[in-house]
Amino acid sequence: MWSIAKKEIRQFLGSLTGLVAIVVFLLLNGLFLFVFPDSSILDYGYASLDKFFQLAPWILLFLVPAVTMRSWADEFKAGTFEILATRPLTATQLVVGKFLGAYTIVVIALLPTILYAFSVEALAVDQGIDWGATIGSYIGLFLLAAVFTAIGTWCSSLNSNSVIAFLLSAFMCFILYTGFDALSQLPALEGSADYLLQKIGIDFHYKSISRGVIDSRDIIYFGSLLAFFLLITNRKIALNQAV
Repeated sequence: MWSIAKKEIRQFLGSLTGLVAIVVFLLLNGLFLFVFPDSSILDYGYASLDKFFQLAPWILLFLVPAVTMRSWADEFKAGTFEILATRPLTATQLVVGKFLGAYTIVVIALLPTILYAFSVEALAVDQGIDWGATIGSYIGLFLLAAVFTAIGTWCSSLNSNSVIAFLLSAFMCFILYTGFDALSQLPALEGSADYLLQKIGIDFHYKSISRGVIDSRDIIYFGSLLAFFLLITNRKIALNQAV
């Protein structure tokens, strides 16, 4: 399983596309947070990374599909899945190995952003950064990235075209992140099912953790989504192995 994960990491970081994706992710975050006037935290008035945690999920909507789109699609396209299936590994081990490899790459892209917190703390004049809320927000961001990665690997397992896998993954992540919240804003649902729809969406639970309070219900929600998409990916790969 770990050999599969290391293979994924080597393939992604060993390619120009992989390095460009990580650099673009960090560059966009840096520009939005420190350069562009409408979103610059330097003009925010107080030491906070709220702007970053509002922006990061939207950039992850494109980074994670770029990382995961080739996970299974390239194996099917190149005909190497048959070789992979002959290894003494179960479908579960293959799926978890692929997931861990892709998720490690996403974590590598996220880790340098921790420097933003220390930069804001150093620039603060009076009151420093709220470390409780910041740590909670990072926990939420890493959980969100894990769910997006699981969705991306599942989308990649559905066909042999990596471009389609990218588009499908970005669409699914977008719908699960903000689609239910958008539906809850419909006037017809106001006062009835609007709050329930909000709780189904990822955005609701991500914002809840970002307040700095780790609620077990939010952890269970993210864990359930992660397990669900890994399970259906496992079913798909198991069927392919059987064939």
